[in-house]
Amino acid sequence: MVAGVELMGFFLGIFGMLGTLVATLLPYWATSAFIGPNIVTAVVNMKGLWMECVYQSTGAFQCETYNTMLGLTTDLQAARAMMVISSMFSVLACVVSTIGMQCTTCMNGSSAKSKVAGVGGFLFLLAGLMSLIPVSWKTHEVVQTFYSNVPASLKFEIGDCLYVGMASSLMSMLGGGLLSASFCDDSDRSGGTRHPYPYPDRTGMGRMPRGTSHSMPFHPVILQKAAYSVPVNKNQTLNSHTSTSTQDSRKSPRQNAADGYDVTGYV
Repeated sequence: MVAGVELMGFFLGIFGMLGTLVATLLPYWATSAFIGPNIVTAVVNMKGLWMECVYQSTGAFQCETYNTMLGLTTDLQAARAMMVISSMFSVLACVVSTIGMQCTTCMNGSSAKSKVAGVGGFLFLLAGLMSLIPVSWKTHEVVQTFYSNVPASLKFEIGDCLYVGMASSLMSMLGGGLLSASFCDDSDRSGGTRHPYPYPDRTGMGRMPRGTSHSMPFHPVILQKAAYSVPVNKNQTLNSHTSTSTQDSRKSPRQNAADGYDVTGYV
């Protein structure tokens, strides 16, 4: 159960990392709004964190990167930094979670394995939070600009990268929460000690202290054969125990004489 929760959280974190990388690199953060007199869709303007692009109806696609860094607005610089840091945290969280998950063989038998998985979940949570802030900030800015008193040619709509970034940040946070929850649940049940997968937990079984040995006394088995003589009628024996009398008749006189004594032996 714990391994399944960890795998689900890990894959959600990977999808969140990929979505964060896509939203960081592509320029579809804001697209042209075709409203009012600006209803000609022959040219589409797009803005991103690193470049501005123009798509024409003829199929031409041109992009121009921002040549300056200090000349950019403060919110754009902060969005760049936070998205890059979120991507770095996501990559680091994938590596750490791979080491600490129960379904891997790294650090088997170590009490720190569950803590490593918890650190990976915390990094996924932090990465999702770092990407959620600039995406929400930019979405608010686009919406506020759209409903403000600016010319229609300067109004933009929410781009695809903002939707991808929002979904990616939520998946990263959900994956980190599942990893952290599995770590807390495993710590509560096993007292912070994680046993290698897929072997069951044997902490509840009784263990003998080291240095003690099991000693069992040896009792020799004594076989006793007590022979007793009972007068038997010959006719009755022939009628009721034919097979027994046949076997007794085949015994040698020496064996018949030995049946009258007690034989005691050790095995």
